Amino acid sequence: MIKLDGVTKAYRYQGIPKYIARDISATIPKGAKLALIGRNGAGKSTLMAMIAGNLNPDRGRISVAGAISWPIGLTGTIQGDLTGIQNVRFLGRIYGVDTDELVDFVGFFADLGLNYAEPVRTYSSGMRGRLAFGMAMGIRFDTYLIDEVTNAGDAAFRKKSNRVFEDRLANAGLIFISHVEGQMRERCTSAAVLEAGGLTLFDDVNDAIAQHHENLQIRAS
Repeated sequence: MIKLDGVTKAYRYQGIPKYIARDISATIPKGAKLALIGRNGAGKSTLMAMIAGNLNPDRGRISVAGAISWPIGLTGTIQGDLTGIQNVRFLGRIYGVDTDELVDFVGFFADLGLNYAEPVRTYSSGMRGRLAFGMAMGIRFDTYLIDEVTNAGDAAFRKKSNRVFEDRLANAGLIFISHVEGQMRERCTSAAVLEAGGLTLFDDVNDAIAQHHENLQIRAS
Protein backbone atom coordinates (compact mmCIF):
# COMPACT_ATOMS: atom_id res chain seq x y z
CA MET A 1 0.00 0.00 0.00
CA ILE A 2 1.13 3.53 -0.80
CA LYS A 3 -0.38 6.41 1.17
CA LEU A 4 0.01 10.12 0.42
CA ASP A 5 -1.00 12.41 3.25
CA GLY A 6 -1.17 16.14 2.53
CA VAL A 7 1.67 15.96 -0.01
CA THR A 8 2.72 19.30 -1.48
CA LYS A 9 5.56 20.00 -3.91
CA ALA A 10 6.21 23.19 -5.86
CA TYR A 11 8.97 24.76 -7.92
CA ARG A 12 9.37 28.49 -8.39
CA TYR A 13 9.57 30.08 -11.83
CA GLN A 14 10.25 33.81 -11.87
CA GLY A 15 9.13 33.93 -8.26
CA ILE A 16 5.80 32.22 -8.96
CA PRO A 17 5.22 28.73 -7.47
CA LYS A 18 4.30 25.95 -9.92
CA TYR A 19 2.58 23.20 -7.99
CA ILE A 20 3.36 19.61 -8.87
CA ALA A 21 1.30 18.44 -5.90
CA ARG A 22 -0.99 20.58 -3.78
CA ASP A 23 -2.13 18.95 -0.52
CA ILE A 24 -2.63 15.53 -2.16
CA SER A 25 -4.06 12.79 0.04
CA ALA A 26 -4.66 9.40 -1.57
CA THR A 27 -4.23 5.69 -0.95
CA ILE A 28 -3.06 3.23 -3.60
CA PRO A 29 -3.97 -0.32 -2.49
CA LYS A 30 -1.46 -3.15 -2.32
CA GLY A 31 -1.08 -4.86 -5.69
CA ALA A 32 -2.84 -2.09 -7.65
CA LYS A 33 -1.91 -1.69 -11.32
CA LEU A 34 -2.27 2.06 -11.70
CA ALA A 35 -1.65 4.31 -14.71
CA LEU A 36 -0.42 7.78 -13.77
CA ILE A 37 -1.79 10.16 -16.41
CA GLY A 38 -1.21 13.86 -17.02
CA ARG A 39 -0.15 16.43 -19.56
CA ASN A 40 3.53 17.06 -20.35
CA GLY A 41 5.01 19.02 -17.48
CA ALA A 42 2.25 18.13 -15.02
CA GLY A 43 4.80 16.53 -12.70
CA LYS A 44 4.19 12.81 -13.16
CA SER A 45 7.88 11.90 -12.97
CA THR A 46 8.38 14.20 -9.98
CA LEU A 47 5.48 12.56 -8.14
CA MET A 48 6.89 9.13 -8.96
CA ALA A 49 10.31 10.20 -7.67
CA MET A 50 8.69 11.24 -4.38
CA ILE A 51 6.90 7.90 -4.11
CA ALA A 52 10.23 6.15 -4.74
CA GLY A 53 11.85 8.19 -1.98
CA ASN A 54 14.28 9.88 -4.36
CA LEU A 55 12.76 13.31 -3.74
CA ASN A 56 11.18 14.81 -0.63
CA PRO A 57 7.87 16.68 -0.67
CA ASP A 58 7.82 20.25 0.61
CA ARG A 59 5.07 19.27 3.02
CA GLY A 60 3.18 16.11 3.87
CA ARG A 61 4.17 12.48 4.08
CA ILE A 62 4.35 9.44 1.80
CA SER A 63 4.18 5.99 3.40
CA VAL A 64 5.10 2.86 1.46
CA ALA A 65 4.52 -0.72 2.60
CA GLY A 66 6.82 -3.29 1.00
CA ALA A 67 9.76 -3.02 -1.36
CA ILE A 68 9.40 -0.45 -4.13
CA SER A 69 11.59 -0.03 -7.20
CA TRP A 70 13.29 3.10 -8.43
CA PRO A 71 11.57 4.74 -11.45
CA ILE A 72 12.45 2.21 -14.15
CA GLY A 73 13.12 3.87 -17.46
CA LEU A 74 15.46 6.44 -15.97
CA THR A 75 19.08 5.34 -16.36
CA GLY A 76 20.36 7.77 -13.72
CA THR A 77 20.95 4.80 -11.42
CA ILE A 78 23.74 3.64 -13.76
CA GLN A 79 27.27 4.99 -13.29
CA GLY A 80 29.07 5.44 -16.59
CA ASP A 81 32.60 4.92 -15.30
CA LEU A 82 31.70 1.52 -13.81
CA THR A 83 31.31 -1.61 -15.90
CA GLY A 84 27.93 -3.19 -16.33
CA ILE A 85 28.91 -5.92 -13.87
CA GLN A 86 30.11 -3.40 -11.28
CA ASN A 87 26.86 -1.46 -11.57
CA VAL A 88 24.86 -4.64 -11.00
CA ARG A 89 26.94 -5.66 -7.97
CA PHE A 90 26.60 -2.19 -6.46
CA LEU A 91 22.82 -2.29 -6.89
CA GLY A 92 22.63 -5.79 -5.43
CA ARG A 93 24.46 -4.67 -2.28
CA ILE A 94 22.09 -1.69 -1.88
CA TYR A 95 19.00 -3.93 -2.06
CA GLY A 96 20.53 -6.80 -0.08
CA VAL A 97 20.22 -9.49 -2.73
CA ASP A 98 22.69 -12.18 -3.81
CA THR A 99 25.05 -10.21 -6.07
CA ASP A 100 26.34 -13.28 -7.94
CA GLU A 101 22.81 -14.38 -8.82
CA LEU A 102 21.91 -10.86 -9.89
CA VAL A 103 25.01 -10.56 -12.09
CA ASP A 104 24.18 -13.88 -13.75
CA PHE A 105 20.54 -12.94 -14.33
CA VAL A 106 21.29 -9.50 -15.80
CA GLY A 107 24.09 -10.89 -17.94
CA PHE A 108 21.71 -13.42 -19.50
CA PHE A 109 18.76 -11.04 -19.70
CA ALA A 110 20.51 -7.98 -21.15
CA ASP A 111 22.60 -10.06 -23.58
CA LEU A 112 25.52 -7.63 -23.54
CA GLY A 113 28.22 -10.20 -24.25
CA LEU A 114 31.78 -9.01 -23.60
CA ASN A 115 30.50 -5.44 -23.22
CA TYR A 116 29.12 -6.44 -19.82
CA ALA A 117 32.67 -6.08 -18.45
CA GLU A 118 33.26 -2.72 -20.15
CA PRO A 119 32.50 0.78 -18.77
CA VAL A 120 28.85 1.71 -19.30
CA ARG A 121 29.91 5.05 -20.86
CA THR A 122 30.96 3.00 -23.92
CA TYR A 123 27.43 1.54 -24.32
CA SER A 124 24.87 2.60 -26.87
CA SER A 125 21.57 3.97 -25.55
CA GLY A 126 19.94 0.63 -26.37
CA MET A 127 22.55 -1.30 -24.40
CA ARG A 128 22.12 1.04 -21.42
CA GLY A 129 18.36 0.53 -21.62
CA ARG A 130 18.71 -3.26 -21.63
CA LEU A 131 21.10 -3.12 -18.67
CA ALA A 132 18.79 -0.84 -16.67
CA PHE A 133 15.70 -2.93 -17.35
CA GLY A 134 17.58 -6.15 -16.57
CA MET A 135 18.74 -4.73 -13.24
CA ALA A 136 15.15 -3.87 -12.34
CA MET A 137 13.77 -7.26 -13.37
CA GLY A 138 16.52 -9.05 -11.45
CA ILE A 139 15.11 -7.82 -8.13
CA ARG A 140 11.62 -8.77 -7.02
CA PHE A 141 9.75 -5.72 -5.75
CA ASP A 142 6.29 -5.42 -4.23
CA THR A 143 5.63 -2.39 -6.45
CA TYR A 144 7.30 -1.49 -9.74
CA LEU A 145 7.54 2.12 -10.89
CA ILE A 146 7.69 2.40 -14.69
CA ASP A 147 8.42 5.79 -16.26
CA GLU A 148 8.11 5.85 -20.05
CA VAL A 149 10.12 2.69 -20.71
CA THR A 150 11.08 2.45 -24.36
CA ASN A 151 11.46 -0.95 -25.96
CA ALA A 152 15.17 -1.63 -26.44
CA GLY A 153 16.55 -4.40 -28.58
CA ASP A 154 15.11 -6.56 -31.30
CA ALA A 155 11.80 -8.40 -31.39
CA ALA A 156 13.23 -11.41 -29.56
CA PHE A 157 14.53 -9.24 -26.73
CA ARG A 158 11.22 -7.37 -26.44
CA LYS A 159 9.37 -10.68 -26.26
CA LYS A 160 11.70 -11.90 -23.51
CA SER A 161 11.29 -8.60 -21.64
CA ASN A 162 7.50 -8.76 -21.75
CA ARG A 163 7.52 -12.37 -20.53
CA VAL A 164 9.73 -11.57 -17.52
CA PHE A 165 7.81 -8.37 -16.78
CA GLU A 166 4.47 -10.19 -16.77
CA ASP A 167 5.95 -12.78 -14.41
CA ARG A 168 7.06 -10.07 -11.98
CA LEU A 169 3.70 -8.29 -12.09
CA ALA A 170 1.80 -11.49 -11.30
CA ASN A 171 2.57 -10.89 -7.62
CA ALA A 172 3.34 -7.17 -7.53
CA GLY A 173 1.78 -3.76 -7.95
CA LEU A 174 2.57 -1.22 -10.65
CA ILE A 175 2.55 2.55 -11.12
CA PHE A 176 2.90 3.17 -14.83
CA ILE A 177 3.64 6.37 -16.76
CA SER A 178 3.16 6.24 -20.53
CA HIS A 179 1.78 8.46 -23.28
CA VAL A 180 0.62 5.35 -25.15
CA GLU A 181 -3.00 4.78 -24.17
CA GLY A 182 -2.99 1.20 -25.43
CA GLN A 183 -0.16 0.34 -23.04
CA MET A 184 -2.04 1.89 -20.12
CA ARG A 185 -5.15 -0.14 -20.92
CA GLU A 186 -3.10 -3.32 -21.32
CA ARG A 187 -1.00 -2.97 -18.17
CA CYS A 188 -3.33 -1.23 -15.73
CA THR A 189 -6.72 -1.75 -14.12
CA SER A 190 -6.98 1.66 -12.41
CA ALA A 191 -5.60 5.14 -12.96
CA ALA A 192 -4.89 8.54 -11.46
CA VAL A 193 -4.94 11.87 -13.29
CA LEU A 194 -2.48 14.55 -12.16
CA GLU A 195 -3.70 18.02 -13.12
CA ALA A 196 -2.79 21.44 -11.69
CA GLY A 197 -1.37 19.90 -8.52
CA GLY A 198 -4.38 17.70 -7.83
CA LEU A 199 -4.61 13.91 -8.10
CA THR A 200 -7.89 12.19 -8.98
CA LEU A 201 -8.18 8.41 -8.69
CA PHE A 202 -10.27 6.31 -11.08
CA ASP A 203 -11.32 2.66 -10.87
CA ASP A 204 -11.49 2.50 -14.68
CA VAL A 205 -8.58 3.43 -16.96
CA ASN A 206 -10.90 4.55 -19.76
CA ASP A 207 -12.65 7.01 -17.45
CA ALA A 208 -9.27 8.48 -16.47
CA ILE A 209 -8.19 8.81 -20.09
CA ALA A 210 -11.47 10.56 -20.91
CA GLN A 211 -10.94 13.00 -18.03
CA HIS A 212 -7.39 13.67 -19.22
CA HIS A 213 -8.64 14.48 -22.73
CA GLU A 214 -11.21 16.83 -21.24
CA ASN A 215 -8.48 18.55 -19.22
CA LEU A 216 -6.44 19.08 -22.37
CA GLN A 217 -9.42 20.58 -24.20
CA ILE A 218 -10.20 22.95 -21.32
CA ARG A 219 -6.61 24.19 -21.19
CA ALA A 220 -6.53 24.64 -24.98
CA SER A 221 -9.75 26.69 -25.09
